[in-house]
Amino acid sequence: MSSLGATLGQPNSASPLRLAFLKWQCRVRQISMRDNEGRPDDACTPALTLIGEDEPLGHIITILNKAPGYSVTPELNHMLSKTNDPGQRRDQAIQFFSATYYQKAKEFSDILTSTFPPGSPGAARIRAAEHVTLSFDAFAQKFDLHCRVWRLAPNNLLHQATFAHNRLFNPDLSPDTEVLAFEPDWEKSSSDPEFR
Repeated sequence: MSSLGATLGQPNSASPLRLAFLKWQCRVRQISMRDNEGRPDDACTPALTLIGEDEPLGHIITILNKAPGYSVTPELNHMLSKTNDPGQRRDQAIQFFSATYYQKAKEFSDILTSTFPPGSPGAARIRAAEHVTLSFDAFAQKFDLHCRVWRLAPNNLLHQATFAHNRLFNPDLSPDTEVLAFEPDWEKSSSDPEFR
């Protein structure tokens, strides 16, 4: 099990690859918000391969969350409570995430999260594998992240941030949605071009 800091999404590595990945993710996610109205693209939907398998299980949509010390979950929940109109929520979310949200990579956790429907067989397979590779390939940059995976409890800060983020874009998100965390092992991960 990881340290408590890592479990909460605090920085757990000074790896140059870690910072390079976070900077890249912040840049490409801001582009997605500004130019693609927040629709997930290749930069945030890596191929997921179970350890020991040759072919990806599929692609997942990942969320890059602020570390708890920089959390904006209260602000996201406030946006949710201001209106029940899905279009207004989405517009407010895009405006919020397009502005300064992604400006400082050091404010983000390197633990990526993803949501799955309640009782998802895919999520069960991923949890059972315990380790996966997430392969990002976009904007002439590749990252292969070797990750430990686990299910987040609803009281976990990253679970709450992920749920609030996704509800802004999906008003029908089930309260029983499963949130999985993917914690990279930066020593086993790689990039092309390299950042080491």
